[in-house]
Amino acid sequence: MQLRYNYRAYPDAAQRRALASAFGCARVVWNDCLRDRREAHAAGLPYVKSAELSRLRITQAKRTEERAWLADVSAVVLQQSLRDLDTAYKNFFDSLKGRRQGRRVGVPRYKSKKDSRQSIRLNANAFSLQDDGTVYVAKVGNLKAKWSRRLPAAPTSVTVTKDSSGRYFLSFVVDTEPDVLPRLETDAGLDLGLSAFAVLSDGSRIDSPRFLRRAEKKLKRLQRELSRKVKGSKNRAKARIKVARQHAKVADRRRDFHHKASTQIIRDNQAVYVEDLAVSGLGRTRLAKSVHDAGWSAFVGMLEYKAVKHGRTFAKVDRLFPSSQVCSACGFRDGPKPLHVREWTCGECGTLHDRDHNASRNVLFEGRRIVAAGRAETPNACGAPVRRARVPAQRVEAGSHRKGRTTPAGIPGLQAREHVNLR
Repeated sequence: MQLRYNYRAYPDAAQRRALASAFGCARVVWNDCLRDRREAHAAGLPYVKSAELSRLRITQAKRTEERAWLADVSAVVLQQSLRDLDTAYKNFFDSLKGRRQGRRVGVPRYKSKKDSRQSIRLNANAFSLQDDGTVYVAKVGNLKAKWSRRLPAAPTSVTVTKDSSGRYFLSFVVDTEPDVLPRLETDAGLDLGLSAFAVLSDGSRIDSPRFLRRAEKKLKRLQRELSRKVKGSKNRAKARIKVARQHAKVADRRRDFHHKASTQIIRDNQAVYVEDLAVSGLGRTRLAKSVHDAGWSAFVGMLEYKAVKHGRTFAKVDRLFPSSQVCSACGFRDGPKPLHVREWTCGECGTLHDRDHNASRNVLFEGRRIVAAGRAETPNACGAPVRRARVPAQRVEAGSHRKGRTTPAGIPGLQAREHVNLR
């Protein structure tokens, strides 16, 4: 399986200029190739092949006066930008024909230098890990990195990213074998909510941290300061960076919370069942800010890939399953209830239920039924099966290692460093 490990990078001034040039060249190649394909489609011509685009927009473009600066960056960056465009088109065509699971993918769009996220991707031919702990990137130099943990194996590719707050990251894709945990006899059903982030079927609760709500006061002040600045001025650029950094802190705290909670749940249970929530629909209601602040989709995604990584069972219960209407004690369906009703008494057996705990128990029972019926593949939001055999690398950093266990270092220069923290 593939995992992605994310590390903070600290380029110097010259390296930042080289990275900015690489970001720009990759963006230009993407836009030029995309324009050729769109124009060919509008003219009724055949789909332009990648080999032809590589010859026209990379090899020959370097010899022209208008695109001579493409030779200043690594050719791997330019070729990988074209491959990424091919992947974007493949995802679009597969989604159009129903061969791709999940939400429908749109047609590739042009990139802008004003995008909040700039990135380049390199394969093993254009980067290497040095003995001193730095990462060599072709035509950029040795980048200093903060190794929060050791790589379990040699990486196959790296993505250098600059976010909206001006931070740089190195994201390595590593092929590893599943780290199967000892088998347990416990399983859990989860009911995700807003008052409590998650309620487990054993009655335990995970409080909702509400990171965005807690940061709103400072965000409002920073946003007011930004609105007063003159557009195009340096002071406005500084104020925008402050707002972006505050948002980045909120996102980092939320991601860290998701990783810790999902890892603990996977370690403590052999099987985990969750309800397949319509997050995109809830994100268009009056609860939108709270729903996005909770980050349910990211959390469920972490549960799913960590279950595969550690040999656990994971299943989604259909969103139409009436988990809040059925009595978990006798099975009597008592009908729908408004959201403000947090406790109710079963009209059949008289059991007093906590709404969230009762729903998590029903999710547990339904999840057991799904697994017992042999449904190794559970339906996703579109009704298509979700396979658990192959897990692609996540866009964010993979989960933490187990306490008391270390992973062999994939970075020679860090093997002798005992102070490296493994979270």
